Order: sequence, then C-alpha cells, then structure tokens
Amino acid sequence: MSETVALGAVGSTHAIGPLSAGGDGPLPWLGDAARTLIAVSDDVIIGYFFVINTSYLVLIVLAVAEFVRRLRRAPFAGYDDASGNPFTPPVSLIMPAYNEKAGIAEAVRAMLLLRYPVFEVVVVDDGSTDGTLDALRDAFDLVEVERVVPDDVPVRGAMESVHLPRGGPVPLVVARKENGGKADALNVGINLARYPLLCMVDADSILDSEALLSVAKPFSDDPLRVVATGGVVGIANGCEVVAGRVVDARMPRDLLGRIQTVEYLRAFLLGRTGWSKIGGLLVIAGAFGLFRRDMVVAVGGLDPDCIGEDAELVFRLHRHLREQGREYRIVFVSEPISWSEAPSRTRVLARQRRRWHRGLTEILLKHRRMIGNPRYGRIGLLALPFYVVFELLAPIVELSGLVLVPLGVLLGAVDVDFLWRFLLVAYGYAVVVSLVSLVTEEYAFHRFPRWRDTAGALVGVIAENLGYRQLTAWWRLRGMWDALHHSPQVWGSMTRSGFADSGQARSSGGDRA
Repeated sequence: MSETVALGAVGSTHAIGPLSAGGDGPLPWLGDAARTLIAVSDDVIIGYFFVINTSYLVLIVLAVAEFVRRLRRAPFAGYDDASGNPFTPPVSLIMPAYNEKAGIAEAVRAMLLLRYPVFEVVVVDDGSTDGTLDALRDAFDLVEVERVVPDDVPVRGAMESVHLPRGGPVPLVVARKENGGKADALNVGINLARYPLLCMVDADSILDSEALLSVAKPFSDDPLRVVATGGVVGIANGCEVVAGRVVDARMPRDLLGRIQTVEYLRAFLLGRTGWSKIGGLLVIAGAFGLFRRDMVVAVGGLDPDCIGEDAELVFRLHRHLREQGREYRIVFVSEPISWSEAPSRTRVLARQRRRWHRGLTEILLKHRRMIGNPRYGRIGLLALPFYVVFELLAPIVELSGLVLVPLGVLLGAVDVDFLWRFLLVAYGYAVVVSLVSLVTEEYAFHRFPRWRDTAGALVGVIAENLGYRQLTAWWRLRGMWDALHHSPQVWGSMTRSGFADSGQARSSGGDRA
C-alpha cells in the first residue's frame, strides 16, 4: 500500500501532495515518517478544536432551553412570598476575610441589607495584619464574648476570639483566628454557623438584593434532593455601585475586562447552566454558593490542602452521595446575582489562571478513580471525562496547535489550505460560539442595555482569540506543572481598582498560607 493511500485512509488528504513527492518538500532531509506524524497530529488537533467548540455550543443550547423555562416561570417565582415566609430555610452567610480593611465594613453592611427573612452573617478574620478586625469593631461596635465553638469539621488555625455587636439585634458574628488559608477560615465559619443552609461568599463580592432568595429557591422547591446551588458571578469592573449594590451594569472600559466578561458569559453562565440542566454540574464558584450544612459536615468541610477548595467540595459531595446511592441534585441558578471585580492587570490575571488550573489538576488527581467509573453515573462517564479532555488538557492542545500546524506548513507536511481550515475551526468557530453566548445573554437578561456596551463585548469576542487565549493557555500549563511538581501553594494578592462609588484603589486577598 502506498503512503498516499495509507494517509488517505486516515483522512489526511491535505498531506498527499508533499508526501507523494518522495522527500522533495521544503526540507527534503526530513523523513516521510516525520511528516506523516506531524500531519496526523495536525488532524487530531483540528478535530479536537471542532469537538470542544461544538460541545460548548451544545451546552449553550441546553442553557437556552433552561432560560426559556425560567423566563416563563419568572412571574410566578414567589420571591415576595418567600421573603416574608417564616418557613423559608434560614441561611448562615460565611465571609472569610484576609487583609480586607479597606472595604470590609461596607461589604458587611451590604450583606446585612439582603432581602431574606432569617439569616446571619459570619465573618472569619483569617489572621489579617492590616486591622480588618479593628475596622469591623469600629463600624459595628463589636465586643468580645465567650462562645463555645463546635468542632463539626476540623480546623487548623487556632481560634483567638469571637465578637458580637454590643446590645443590638444585628445578626452578625465576627471570629478571629490564626492564619490558615481561605478553606480553613470557611471551616471555622461552618462550625460557627447556626442555620441549616450555608452561603459561602467572598468578602469583596457584591450581591443583588434578592440574591439569597434566588439561590435558596431550589431548596424550597425540592427540599429533599437539593444539596447545593451555585449562582452566577458577573464582572463588576466599570459598573456603578451605590451602597454595596450594582445599580448600573456596564461593560468594562479596558480590553482585558471586556474579554473576561465574554469568557465568564460563555463558560460560567452558559456552560454551567448547561451542565446543571443534565445533572453534571461540577463547579460552584467560591464567590457565591449555597450548601446544606449537614451535607458539608458529612464530607468533612473544605479541604485546606487544595487550592481549588470550592470546586473540590462539589466533587466530594458528588462522590459521597453517589457512593451512598442517594438521589440528589446540585443546581446552578442562572440569574446574574453576584458581582466580583476581575483582574485588570495581566500579572494578576496570570496568577489567577495559574491558580485555577492548578486547583483543577489537583482535584482531578485526587478524585481520579471517579473518572470513567459507571458507579458515579453521568458524573463519572460524562462530566469528568469532559473536564479531563477539554479543560485539563486544553492548554497542551492549544499550544501544540500553535507549534505543530505552522511547523507542518513549513515542513511541507500540510498545505496552506489546511492552515486556513485550522484557523477557521480553532478560532473562527470559537468566535461564533462567543457571539451566540452574547445573543443568548441579551435575550435572557439584557444586562447591558447600551449599544456601546454591546460593541465593547463584540470587541472582546474578537480580541479574546488574538493573544489572550494563547497567554491563558501558557498560564494554565504552568498551573498544571505546579500541581504535578507539588510547588508551594501561594494565593497571591489582588490589587483592586474599586468601584464607581469608592474611587480608591485597594489591595485585598494577600498571600495566604
């Protein structure tokens, strides 16, 4: 069988010309076997990009179906009834804080004004060195009290003190502990929490006034099966914020913020809505998630050794409940209900994406026996393999394509027409998917009413594929390397520009143990 026929059998018709030349391509010293290997690798890469973009499109279609259902039910959501119903399950809202002095008092005031019948705010100061506790003490007239803290889940950092507002009905508890990291601070908050539902939020998050009502509704609708819900995290860069609320949603002014907004819409809003629709949701953002306390205690709280502690908790819940054979649901709530400031500097974004991918690598390694295991149903057979192939390995394939496809053209293993097909499938198709995401968001929520915001989003769609994707692939690859080589875990600091009503830059979330 000739080489040309053999290659044709695997679909590499684009390589017939150079290979049939018998080594007379641009580099005649390169063997036909090497050219064949490059050509086949290029075929695999272009097929990979086609499948991953198609899978995102499928998730978007599933999300659209869910949005249509929710929009039809929106007039009958019953938030007014739930806000005044004493049988609405009470919530303990846990806020870990580390060096948040500049904005912690305002953040807590905003949380205390949420529309919900019964809830408490539990702030855990994780050994801050900037006077975070002093800022809270001055704002809420805190006094130290003696309080026995249960040990329902293990903690590492020793408790130093517990504080309550002096003689007032404010549902606020502030705990001070030794620095032990975000997960350890959340575990302390779990032990302090009095109510059956736990809402975990970042200290710099901005919640819509009905955020708790929205994310808690699935627990009221299906109390026996729902064990966790996650909410949408939107990018607050450029938005107008008054009294701890986003009153005017705007597209970020800077290009980096616009690209991240598009990315969040596609992957976080639509992707997770699609996974939730088919019962395969694996990630609930640490910035805003609601959990049944008894279930969190049953699995031992959050893992302080995992840098992606929020997602790892969801993986462990799936594993625990599947192994027990229990019927359960983990639900994603698609309303835009929580806002967070995204990195506005490339250096900070690099640390974030490197940390995220390190966390994903650690989680998949820790729960590797679930992957492809029919015991775990669609989680083991569908969701986890997807995350391995299209999330974990994505930066390797992305960077390989950037090297192998041009190399194939240079060496004569593939022709220039194939290069254009690669660009069309890998990047042109991705632009189409992002555009569909924008149209879907506008149809369902119409969050950005101004034409200039829409134009800014379109600029972000194009710019995402012109350097941004390639940079994030490199950062994610470094995160995987860190996980595989057990490099020291460093959370890193996040310099924040502030929102429209603050006007001052602040730095929070400093290096955590």
